[in-house]
Amino acid sequence: MTIASQFRHFDELQPWNDRQHLLECIAVTVETADVMTFTFRSDRENWFRYLPGQFVTLELPVTPDDPVMRTYTLSSTPSRPFSVAVTVKAQKDSIGTRWMFDHLKPGMQLKAFGPLGDFSFVRHPGEKYLFISAGSGVTPMMSMTRWMADCAPQSDVAFVSCARTPQDILFRPELECLSAQMPNLSLGFVVEGRNPRDGWHGLRGRIDGPRLSLLAPDFRDRTVFCCGPEPFMRGVKDMLKVCGFDMARYHEESFQPAAAPAAEELAVRAGPGEVDASAVSTVTFTMAGKEAACPPGQTILQTARSAGVRIGAACEGGLCGTCRVMKVSGEVEMNHNGGILDDEIAEGYILACCSRPVGDVQIEA
Repeated sequence: MTIASQFRHFDELQPWNDRQHLLECIAVTVETADVMTFTFRSDRENWFRYLPGQFVTLELPVTPDDPVMRTYTLSSTPSRPFSVAVTVKAQKDSIGTRWMFDHLKPGMQLKAFGPLGDFSFVRHPGEKYLFISAGSGVTPMMSMTRWMADCAPQSDVAFVSCARTPQDILFRPELECLSAQMPNLSLGFVVEGRNPRDGWHGLRGRIDGPRLSLLAPDFRDRTVFCCGPEPFMRGVKDMLKVCGFDMARYHEESFQPAAAPAAEELAVRAGPGEVDASAVSTVTFTMAGKEAACPPGQTILQTARSAGVRIGAACEGGLCGTCRVMKVSGEVEMNHNGGILDDEIAEGYILACCSRPVGDVQIEA
């Protein structure tokens, strides 16, 4: 097949709006020693429809019989809708990401779920923005900034990226090019390392109030998007509170689990002493033909695992939407983090990881 034969006009393609997709890897780019970008196209003649900053969940065949699910933010922009990309960092204990580094090559296909997520300026509009990130947390910021460069180059963005060393600053050359075409894009880089041989003359240390004031003097007037390791985001949030920032304009990308019921609440449900048999719900998995007892406070996903029923799951925090299943009958309490749409709930879908039965329920799984 020649390159020319792959060309399609935009109006010849359909939007990528299924809830499950098959993606073909078309490029692998080494960003740093432990970061890579994987670019995909649809296995069909589709264009990709999503919001800048949203994420997808990939099914990775680490083992043939038990694939793992991993959620990654899209670093690509929907203004270039013929491909999508994820930029991922391999930690020393990574399983799924390490498999991608070692095995995922152009031509291979993966199942994907999504896109989902509310971490986007589209969901939280503002007059001007502060994007502050650490490490690979820069990926949703790149998605949003790339879209702005293509579609709204006058956007006012203070882009602050923190890294361990100058070599770990992701997308620095591209950002410097974007700043030439975006007159209101200001860049700020902060590195922790202190190696005199790295030739770094910028800010060192960790981001704090004085450093932030140097990089974005008007940060109190901006809408803030923050992404990075949990300790980093917690530090940024505390810093902004101390500085008198209006936290209603603070948004962060977090893959932390949805809050479970408090112990006191579970105790009230269960009653004193042993669990009351009348408080135990029965969950019927219609496709597997199995029933399982679900004590108060236990999720549908936990009950499925105890019964040997496999429901795919990744974040297990109500965020990624991978464990979406149809509720045939009964009621549940669902405490999710944005991983399911209102129209899906109206159709009868729930997220198994954060849904707890209220009485007997039937699940299509």
